[in-house]
Amino acid sequence: MAGHEFHEPADRKQVADQMADLEAAEETRHSCDPAFQHGVVVGFDGSMSSERALAYAIGMTRRFGSGLIIVHVANRLPTTVWAGCEPPVFVDVPDHRTEVLGLELACADHLTEVPWILVERGGDICHELEEVGREYEADAIVVGSTHGIVGRIFGSVAGRLARRAQRPVIVIP
Repeated sequence: MAGHEFHEPADRKQVADQMADLEAAEETRHSCDPAFQHGVVVGFDGSMSSERALAYAIGMTRRFGSGLIIVHVANRLPTTVWAGCEPPVFVDVPDHRTEVLGLELACADHLTEVPWILVERGGDICHELEEVGREYEADAIVVGSTHGIVGRIFGSVAGRLARRAQRPVIVIP
């Protein structure tokens, strides 16, 4: 069986398209609205603790003249709950709570004075809050404190975040 090969001429040079390279690099990064760069990130789940954190973050945002990035982290559960397989694989559980929170926030009077966005993420709360803070180059992350027994046993989100964050973390009681 005979095959044919077509060779490129040796004197043909590859021309690099620098604009295409820059555009490809931009597409790999998450694009963030510049109005929210150096804003305040706040973790919000609708609890009383997160409501207090949101109120504090709104005040910070007004004083700084920056944007407010409200982050809701959806739950993730291991698939071992259903399938019993090893090693555990995490899947996102459909969380319609973000839509409800978004509607509640859109109707809130106290948010009319500051620019804000709602970001939904799935995964570990501490990791996702820090990741959003990194993406938006946030000046601070505001979270509410945990008052339940689960936080005492497994460690609170605020405590874990304060130990690992690369920016100031403000914990509101």
